[in-house]
Amino acid sequence: MQNFSSPLTPTERIEKIIRDKTLAIMKKGVSFLVTVALMALASSLASASDPSPLQDTCVAIAEPENAVFVNGKFCKNPNLTKAEDFFYSGLDKPGNISNPVGSAVTQVNVAQIAGLNTLGISAVRIDYAPYGQNPPHTHPRATEILTVLEGTLLVGFVTSNPENRLFTKVLNKGDVFVFPIGLIHFQFNIGHTNAVAIAGLSSQNPGVITIANAVFGSDPAIDPVVLSRAFQLDKNVVKNLQSRFWYDNN
Repeated sequence: MQNFSSPLTPTERIEKIIRDKTLAIMKKGVSFLVTVALMALASSLASASDPSPLQDTCVAIAEPENAVFVNGKFCKNPNLTKAEDFFYSGLDKPGNISNPVGSAVTQVNVAQIAGLNTLGISAVRIDYAPYGQNPPHTHPRATEILTVLEGTLLVGFVTSNPENRLFTKVLNKGDVFVFPIGLIHFQFNIGHTNAVAIAGLSSQNPGVITIANAVFGSDPAIDPVVLSRAFQLDKNVVKNLQSRFWYDNN
């Protein structure tokens, strides 16, 4: 005998429609939550700043024997750590500003203070001759906060494509300015006397890419045809720029 299901009553049909719609909404909700979770995970994995330390100290050590590899440096045995591992002397001394760019950067990062390893911070002192500059450059791994100690500086940074907005300010003694991570920035001493600034950076090893040095002073040299089209310059002008000595003030 063939079985036929009984037709649904109006009430049952309404209940079925409600159930079907509820199920569809729940499926969409789950899909949305999974998407949000994956985006959050990707965002956390793509974080550009130094990872937070998982221990109180991790003093960098060159000798890997009996050491643990963390954050790019081997860690010294905590029982052997001493105060000198967190100390640097000499930031009061001015750098040599008798050079083509008229500035000098004294770095205090993990290379100078081994105790900075895994702590995500470093510092620099910058000295400027009159009309000297810290040329346009970028720190691939750090935001920078700069404080003027002496003199008057014209500073600025440029945002990424396509806007390329310039944010610029004249700073006097005691003024503070922030350069966001990865953006091209500069400082120029517009005063008649020497200037001094000190800056903190959000990485134990911020890195620095001076734009002119990287583009025209690369080793080996970038093909002049590439640069002549990129900068819309005659190829001979590019070759002339590549033949110059590009001073590194760091």
